[in-house]
Amino acid sequence: MAKRRQNGKGTLRQRKDGRWEGRVVVGYDDKGLPITKNVLAHTKTECAEKLEKLKEEYRPPSTRCKPDMLFGDWMEFWYENYSKPAIRPLTQQNYENRIYDHIIPDIGKIPLNKLTQNDLQQFYARLKRNGRKQYVEKYGPGLSDRMVRACHASCRMALEKAVAEGLIRVNPAIGSKLPPKKAREMQVLTKDELQRFLMQAKEDGYYELFLLELGTGMRRGEIMGLQWDDLNFRTGELHIVRQACAVNGKIEISTPKTKSSIRTVVLPPSLVEVLKEYKETVNSKWMFPSPQNPDVPRYPTSVSDILSTLLKRAGCKHVRFHDLRHTFATMALENGMDVKTLSAMIGHVSAATTLDIYSHMTDTMQMQAAVNIDRKIGGTNAQMLAVEQTPEDATKPPVNAPCEPTEPHPEPVPRKIRKSGTGCLYQINDNLWEGSFFPRLPNGTRKKFNIYAKTREECEELLAKMIAEKKAEIAAEKERLKVENAEQEG
Repeated sequence: MAKRRQNGKGTLRQRKDGRWEGRVVVGYDDKGLPITKNVLAHTKTECAEKLEKLKEEYRPPSTRCKPDMLFGDWMEFWYENYSKPAIRPLTQQNYENRIYDHIIPDIGKIPLNKLTQNDLQQFYARLKRNGRKQYVEKYGPGLSDRMVRACHASCRMALEKAVAEGLIRVNPAIGSKLPPKKAREMQVLTKDELQRFLMQAKEDGYYELFLLELGTGMRRGEIMGLQWDDLNFRTGELHIVRQACAVNGKIEISTPKTKSSIRTVVLPPSLVEVLKEYKETVNSKWMFPSPQNPDVPRYPTSVSDILSTLLKRAGCKHVRFHDLRHTFATMALENGMDVKTLSAMIGHVSAATTLDIYSHMTDTMQMQAAVNIDRKIGGTNAQMLAVEQTPEDATKPPVNAPCEPTEPHPEPVPRKIRKSGTGCLYQINDNLWEGSFFPRLPNGTRKKFNIYAKTREECEELLAKMIAEKKAEIAAEKERLKVENAEQEG
């Protein structure tokens, strides 16, 4: 009697044509019927080897993990099965950039159980020295401390899971020496700069967007994700329930990252009136729709580019979009808002987070409170103590700069408007520009034509070429229709 092979081992048999066939069940369909795959070979030994490779290909991932597997293979397995399902699309993009651009290409060929702390330490040093893949001329060859620490965090979490799975005994990432953790410098606009900035924003057509940001301190993705239904014009309540983010050149709509980020803020009546007038000019459910497609919100990265342009034209210092959030929080604290209310308004997890970020402001508030108590209870004429400044601090403008400017406001720079018939440009992301042309066709309808390029200059060139071609086609079609109509009338 022939020896029966065990379940999952597959079957080997010799066909009538003399070749050997190996067959194995690789899964089951929706009806519970087995799905099989087969291999063919001229000899039994060769067929058995092919069958083993086939089984390895379809074997569940968990059974393929071994202590001597490559670290890059484990890193990818950990990300796809443990990390990716639990994180958001934008976070996935950041993880993938670190894993597939830096970690796997550099140390992915080292066996998992052979990876040492020295391997990781040298890897971090290489990242810091010449790890940058793009924008080298602008930022230099080395990655930032923040990026090096992020790469370490991914390695540490993947290796920690390997320890939990029994693949390695200790985590070699623990105890690694890393670049110091530095908080990003917070910058805020002074009251004088705010006036000039908002004047320029009104001139360029972005007044409502930035006025709302400076009045609420929302995150960039949150303000791009606003719809008109989120605002109650009668009560002034604005519900923040979604965010828009850019993932691989596309807009992704999701819920805010934390429970505390889903919140309701009450807008001042003057801001509600501004938005009510603005709504009459917007034909979209989105409060700030894309200029190219009103069915989707404006691309978040483009808003940061707009901010940079407005600040430059208004003669203000350069700040990030997130610094407008800091500007709002600083003004709120200066004008007496308590930390608990501010924390809820800007969507922090707790007031402790707010206190940690704005400690420089709360220290000043505590000093002022102490002076006020001394005045009212002690009956003294106490004054705020002068804070000793370093020479560097003395040159910086104070956060609570006086509202009255030291010199007259310059007039806003006139907005540059493209000539009719030259199409329009739109920056999708850092490496992609879109040019569009929306002509009226001979039949009376309009049709949109798009081109794409990596730089603004290349996009301008391709757009001009496309416009010339489309105008020639439209003119030829008009002439054809004219001749056709003349023949029919004749």
